[in-house]
Amino acid sequence: MDLQQMRYVVAVAETANFTRAAERCHVVQSALSHQVAKLEKELGARLFERTSRKVWLTRAGEAFLPAARQALEAAERARAEVAAATGEVRGKLTVGSIPTVAAVDLPAVLRDYRVRYPHVRITLRAGSSERLVEQVRDGVVDAAFLGVQPGFRPQGVRDRELAHGQHVAVVAPDHPLAGEEEVDLRRLADETFVDFAEGSAARSQSDDAFVAAGVPREVAFEVSGVELMSRMVRHGLGVALLPATFAVELHGVRCVPITDGPVRVERLVWSRFAPSPPAAAFLALLDELPCGAD
Repeated sequence: MDLQQMRYVVAVAETANFTRAAERCHVVQSALSHQVAKLEKELGARLFERTSRKVWLTRAGEAFLPAARQALEAAERARAEVAAATGEVRGKLTVGSIPTVAAVDLPAVLRDYRVRYPHVRITLRAGSSERLVEQVRDGVVDAAFLGVQPGFRPQGVRDRELAHGQHVAVVAPDHPLAGEEEVDLRRLADETFVDFAEGSAARSQSDDAFVAAGVPREVAFEVSGVELMSRMVRHGLGVALLPATFAVELHGVRCVPITDGPVRVERLVWSRFAPSPPAAAFLALLDELPCGAD
């Protein structure tokens, strides 16, 4: 087997589609499919099950995928280390982030990084805090920005706090609470809420605050993204709770401070192993930034 075959397998696994995998790898689908089939023959096991509409990993494929990723990362790391030894940072940097990161201006940070290290390929992945910790632990992501509850410490990675702050109630401009200077959770008890999926770190921050206050609430609308959440609030479908430093950037809504609202901590996580040269350069750039309480 060779690295190209491994790269094809990883692409198919991540896209769950041979056509999209071929597009990602800049090859025709027939060539990619041929190489995957050749590798399956060499291994003596099918890596994927296929139908006309769906592609998924077999048990053998699930066992092969982590090792393939590690081999690709090792090859990438070797090239980056050689470049670093000659005084040049090259390779690949994958950054993960929650959608509501506010402790840093992420687009500006990535712009500055690209200016300093133009030979590094930068990839950004969005996701939940829980998923991002897994990806950093698995070596898929180099560093990630999380939003979690106070006291949460991710396992299997290195981390540090970037900022902490209160949530605010986000309401439509014509909502009865829009003109209030502040509210408490009891005043919000009868509202209909728009929130993230139950069980996620972003949702748990609000759920736990209501439980601690002894106040029930109804989450009628679960969403996966802030843009949809903001639009639903603007249309008067519900109220949302979001970190103050992030919520003030939203348009067409009003932010009302909450006296006993949820507290969120933003954390940076990265691998507990020695970072690659591109990752080390990214962490060093973040060390230059002023971070603190919201």
